[in-house]
Amino acid sequence: MPRYACEEGDRFVSATTIGALVGGVIDSMGGDGDGNWDGAIKGAIVANVLKVAIPAVITYAVGWAVLRGAAELKDQVFGEVK
Repeated sequence: MPRYACEEGDRFVSATTIGALVGGVIDSMGGDGDGNWDGAIKGAIVANVLKVAIPAVITYAVGWAVLRGAAELKDQVFGEVK
């Protein structure tokens, strides 16, 4: 069942919402006078990209570390192959 911020007692806020709020605040501090909405949109987009990119990078790093460790273990057990 999906969770919504409006459910009573639920303190869930999505990363997209937080990204939009942070982007809007950062844009408003810029003083360019074009409104906060464009910063909010950019912040929401960045938050959604990071929701995909960060797990992918972590998965790659863990996989690389496991393969590197397996190669080292193989070299220790069977000796280094040249």
